[in-house]
Amino acid sequence: MDREPVGPVDATRIPRYGGDSTFARLPRYSEVSDADALLWGVPFDTGVSYRPGARFGPGHVRQSSRLLRPYNPAVGVSPFAARQVADAGDVGVNPFDVGEAISTVESAAREMSGTGRTLITIGGDHTIALPLLRVQHERHGPLAVLHFDAHLDTWDTYFGEPYTHGTPFRRAAEEGLIDHEHSMHVGLRGPLYSGVDLAESARMGFAAVHCRDFARASLDTITERVRARLGSRPVYASIDIDVLDPGFAPGTGTPEAGGLSSRELLELLRGLEGLNLVGADLVEVSPAYDHAEITGIAASHVIYELLSILPEGR
Repeated sequence: MDREPVGPVDATRIPRYGGDSTFARLPRYSEVSDADALLWGVPFDTGVSYRPGARFGPGHVRQSSRLLRPYNPAVGVSPFAARQVADAGDVGVNPFDVGEAISTVESAAREMSGTGRTLITIGGDHTIALPLLRVQHERHGPLAVLHFDAHLDTWDTYFGEPYTHGTPFRRAAEEGLIDHEHSMHVGLRGPLYSGVDLAESARMGFAAVHCRDFARASLDTITERVRARLGSRPVYASIDIDVLDPGFAPGTGTPEAGGLSSRELLELLRGLEGLNLVGADLVEVSPAYDHAEITGIAASHVIYELLSILPEGR
C-alpha cells in the first residue's frame, strides 16, 4: 500500500457519542482519495415476508458501531490500518418496485467495486444478496457462498413473487452464480414447509451446518468443516443476523429460537482467516424490534470481524 490509510475519528479528541455516524466513525468515501474496502448501505425491505423494518438497518448498525476500536486483539490485526476503509453511505432504491430495486443495487455495486475494491454491504433484507452475487460473479466466476442464516432462502416463490428475501439463493443457483461444490449454509434451524426444502437446497449445491450441530460438535470442528468445504475458492459471505438466537439479536424480521450466540458467530468468522473472502453482506437488522442496540452491536462486530479477516491487498 503506497498511502497511509485515514482511520476512524480519534475518540480522545471527539467523544464516541459525537460526530458523524459513519461505520466505526470511519471517513466517508468522499473524504479519501480512494478506498480498498467500502462499506455501504442498502435501505430496502420490500422483499420481507413477515416483520418489516430492515430498511432502517444500515443507519442503526452504523450508530451501534461507535464503540469499535482500531485494534482487533482476537486476530492480532488493525483492520483500518491494513487498508483504506471508507463508508460510502446508502444507495437510493425504489421501495415500490422489487425488480427496479434489484437492478439499482446491481448497478451501484458494479460501480463501487471498480476494478478491485471489496464491498461490505449493510442491508436491508436478504433480497439484495442476488444482485450483489451477480456483480461478484462477473469478477470471480462461480462463488463459494457461505450463508449464515436460520433459513435456507432457497424457496421458489412467495405469493407468486420470485424475488423476495426467501428466494435469492435459488435464483443465484439458477443463474449459475454459485459454486455447487463449495457452498454452505450455517445456522439453519426452525420448522420448514417440507423435508423437500432441504433436499432441494442440497441439489442447488449447499452443504449445511445446522444449529443442533453446535450442541454436539466443538466450534473448532465446525470451523474446520466450513474451511474444508470452502477450500481455496473465492468466498462470498452472506450473513442474515437471524442466524443469532433472538436473545442475542431480537431486532430482526423472522426470529427463530435456538440460534447461535454472538460469541459463536464471531469466533467462527475469526477461524476463517486466510480464506479468499471477496465480499460480504450483513442483512435483516430491523431496529424497531431491537433493545438497547443489542442487535446493532452484534451486527457491527460481525462486520468488524469480516474486515479483520480480509486477505492482504483487499
